[in-house]
Amino acid sequence: MIYISSSCIKTNKIEKAVRTLCDEGFKNIELSGGTEFDNDALSTLVSLKKEYDANFLLHNYFPTPQQSFVINLASLDPNISELSTAVIKKAIEWSVELGANKYAFHAGFLINIPLNEVGKVISKATLFNEKEAYAEFEKNLAEISDFNNDRVQLYIENNVLSTLNYNSFNSNDPFFFTSSQNLEKITLPNEMKILLDVAHLKVSCNSLSLNFDEELTALYKKTDYVHFSDNDGRSDSNNVLKEDSYLHKSLKEIWSPSKVLTIEVYSGMDDIKQTYNTLEQLNKENESIEV
Repeated sequence: MIYISSSCIKTNKIEKAVRTLCDEGFKNIELSGGTEFDNDALSTLVSLKKEYDANFLLHNYFPTPQQSFVINLASLDPNISELSTAVIKKAIEWSVELGANKYAFHAGFLINIPLNEVGKVISKATLFNEKEAYAEFEKNLAEISDFNNDRVQLYIENNVLSTLNYNSFNSNDPFFFTSSQNLEKITLPNEMKILLDVAHLKVSCNSLSLNFDEELTALYKKTDYVHFSDNDGRSDSNNVLKEDSYLHKSLKEIWSPSKVLTIEVYSGMDDIKQTYNTLEQLNKENESIEV
């Protein structure tokens, strides 16, 4: 099944994003960040689900909290840690209400990222004590897992490390889970899985001088939930996935049609549709393969 991220639509209203996608014929929508807080959002989404016979998944920074901040479950700032956990618990509750069976959130960071630096070069800051931050992250994961109580399948998404941010931190990686290697540092609760964002991985591999195809193969096998867009390997620019591109050729080698896919392309409806068709074709070409 292929979902379209609500973040693909440039609007601060979640209702407008959903209606725009549904009116274009996309009924599987992943509700993500980029829209403003709306006290009536849940009831609106319940109505939209019925009106369009839509399927929803929630992702990371949705439902949008009233107080804007960057989620970081590894933060050693108790306020950020608590706020992050609260957003995720609310997302689980909304997932149940909306009949969404998956929910993914990002792995933690060794810094608190300022809201105005998301997706940009992050100002150099003193990194948290790594051992303490991993312990905080795993404590919060356990709390979330207990709260979830197997109601929704939970996923941890890989972070993106741009070359500029890697250089800004003197060739140190301040993010958890940017590769298969540092995924091994995290002890996940047994029922949690990983979400693989292939565009994030492409950038991180370039920054860390890792073999992208080897990393892609290793992580793709570990998940049933994948995010798609393309980029130049230097920054996460959410570009169209074109047939016969380098990324497309890499995906053809390992493709499994059984996975849940989400498109995160921000360059307009034509590019969203082109990416959708590219993924659909990959599914069709491999639909007879047993997985």
